[in-house]
Amino acid sequence: MRQILMGCALALGAAFPAQADHIEAMQRLPHGIEIRTGSGVLTLEPWSDSIVHVRFGAPGYAGNYNPAVTARAETVPFTVRETPAAYFLATPRLTVRVDRQTSALSFADARGRTLLEEAERAIGTGASGTGTMDAFRTRTAIYGLGQHQDGLLDYSGSTVHLQQKNGDVAVPMMLSPAGFGVLWNNPSVMDVDVAKGGAAFPLVIRNEAGAGIDYDFILGPQADEVIAGYRWLTGDAPLMPRWTWGFWQSREHYETQDQELGVARTYRAMGVPIDAIVTDWQHWRPGEWGAMKFDPARWPDPQAMAAQMHAMHVHLPVSVWARFDAGTANAEALDAIGGLLAPTFRNVYPSGSGRWYDAWNPKARALYSGMIRDSYAAQGFDAWWLDASEPELGGDWGELRRLDTAAGPGKEVFNSYPLLHTSAVYDTMRRDVTDKRPVILTRSAYAGQQRNAAITWSGDTQGNWEVFRHQIPAALNFSMSGLPLWSADIGGFFGGDTHDGKYAELFTRWQQFAIFTPQFRVHGTNAGKEIWNWDGMVQPRLIENVKLRYRLLPYIYSLSWDVAKGRGTMMRALAFDFAADPKALTLTDEYMFGKALLVAPVVQEGATTRSVYLPGQRPWYDFWTGQRAAAGQTIAAAAPLDRIPVYARAGSIVPMGPVKPYADAPTSEPLEIRVYPGADGDFALYDDAGDGFGFESGDYELVRFAWDDRKHKLTIAPRVGHYAGAASTQPLRVVCASQPAAAKTVRYTGAAMRVALDCR
Repeated sequence: MRQILMGCALALGAAFPAQADHIEAMQRLPHGIEIRTGSGVLTLEPWSDSIVHVRFGAPGYAGNYNPAVTARAETVPFTVRETPAAYFLATPRLTVRVDRQTSALSFADARGRTLLEEAERAIGTGASGTGTMDAFRTRTAIYGLGQHQDGLLDYSGSTVHLQQKNGDVAVPMMLSPAGFGVLWNNPSVMDVDVAKGGAAFPLVIRNEAGAGIDYDFILGPQADEVIAGYRWLTGDAPLMPRWTWGFWQSREHYETQDQELGVARTYRAMGVPIDAIVTDWQHWRPGEWGAMKFDPARWPDPQAMAAQMHAMHVHLPVSVWARFDAGTANAEALDAIGGLLAPTFRNVYPSGSGRWYDAWNPKARALYSGMIRDSYAAQGFDAWWLDASEPELGGDWGELRRLDTAAGPGKEVFNSYPLLHTSAVYDTMRRDVTDKRPVILTRSAYAGQQRNAAITWSGDTQGNWEVFRHQIPAALNFSMSGLPLWSADIGGFFGGDTHDGKYAELFTRWQQFAIFTPQFRVHGTNAGKEIWNWDGMVQPRLIENVKLRYRLLPYIYSLSWDVAKGRGTMMRALAFDFAADPKALTLTDEYMFGKALLVAPVVQEGATTRSVYLPGQRPWYDFWTGQRAAAGQTIAAAAPLDRIPVYARAGSIVPMGPVKPYADAPTSEPLEIRVYPGADGDFALYDDAGDGFGFESGDYELVRFAWDDRKHKLTIAPRVGHYAGAASTQPLRVVCASQPAAAKTVRYTGAAMRVALDCR
């Protein structure tokens, strides 16, 4: 099938030159230019010096339904000039050329490098005559487009179908390692054909529906700059509370209040760190889906349970669905305002007669999120697991495309549901729960969803090696779509026996991978996968993995600050940091966690070594042993069952804390500052109260570290800021990774200081 699709794209590419759409007139506007062609009106607007908004449609077309973009165009200096062959719109960083014979666009950077060229565009191309198609030439790989579990990182030679469903996340944002991105502003179902081969091959984008073509071209040249441009357009990611980055335990599902409390008590008794235990679905009585009430026979006092959990420093996420059984008060309230979608075409869940609320309806969103606030937040629950957020309506696309929503036909808006859904909950909790930062876990996503404090997980996965292997490129493409927070059910959702040695190996390797992902969470069917349910030597290994996650929390929390305030990315495909290294661009099973750590998960059953490519030019250090290795080579890295290969890049500074029972636990133990020599480097260590919004008014601390490799000196800058409860003095154990025996312990009081290290 892939070969057939590729051939179709190539055939289209061959036909492109014959397509002409001559220009009839050009007019300069205050914020861009408007060009009238034989088949429509083309509008180009620079929104910043590196972003141009493109629209093409019939006269009067103002763009597609687009809840993703929240930015407004800046006042950007631009020039317009013309030649006999073309018109040119230029900002200080970006030039758009419009061919006068065909009206095709091409985008070039300040050096004159052409990055992307239009070949053909058309509207009214779908089966119903309302679809769109645009085709481009480019000389690069294409990444992003959400999350797809096909094992692909570069989509060259394939077609990517963007339709929200369990396990597939449709985000119409594309990123190229050549230094640009395209945000496609159309939430209808779409196909993206990426042909393979040749010096310049076509990228063809077909939408099921839409009145016109609407997209933003985003110039880098670095991938981080492309993502920053996307976040500027669609919203910044909020700072999550520190406990979010700790260990979450879940099961499908805990049966009673006492069982959940027993899980928390057992973890505390064992001394295994934990920060959250999830109350999953079916905590309600039969026939009360969406009532947002606990079954009193099994949960007699949820508010008391929450209080007892909090006394143990454990947080409580709760599963909330967008589905409502008939006859419940919530269903009737939503129905009264026209806030329910038509009955499901195929009842996915036999019990009850569920309907899904219309998240495109602002009144329904407000009512729905208020129900969560009044039912769950009022009882002390801390986070919102928005399951089946596609929504899981049932039926095939032929049925779903006829869905009637408050924003228009389903065929035009379907993919945007999870954005509207999570926006409702985030906005309400941010406004009304003033002492807690919102936290959302959701099974689907759309462009802009990062602004809703939403972690997307990879869906109801199978617990096997092939699925595990596919998680890595799925996560990396999700990050390259601009959404920074991803997770998976450790060990897979379906299947898994804790007494099966083969499954125990898979679970261990999956957990080791999850240490170096944004969220660290166990979930699944069958018997519980709590630490104490594992046999023999499995349990100690799993405990050590949890402890390592907690040691890394100072590094991870600082990365989360960079995500929120620097528009950064935690889980980084090698294209972020090694775009000039051709081999790095082909690897689907290695990535950077932050800018310091190269992670190479073990994804083959029975493996005790694995091949690891060390990209770039700086040396690398084995995270476990400190042994140095040259860049640009592939090595056979040791991978015993108790660890996966992890390498730190020369010039990195990695803060590591002591093991704590929970993320916000106080400690007087030293903070370890690991320095990896071989290049100059720096790191910004962030800290605050861990929750609440004091940081927005300056209640936080930022300490910058800088390593001078020639002088072998670490400079610690004066502490910036302060928050209530922060210690005035912080003991530091400063260690050179290549000479750990020469570590130095110092006391940092907030004043500038230098530490000399023996880093031979």
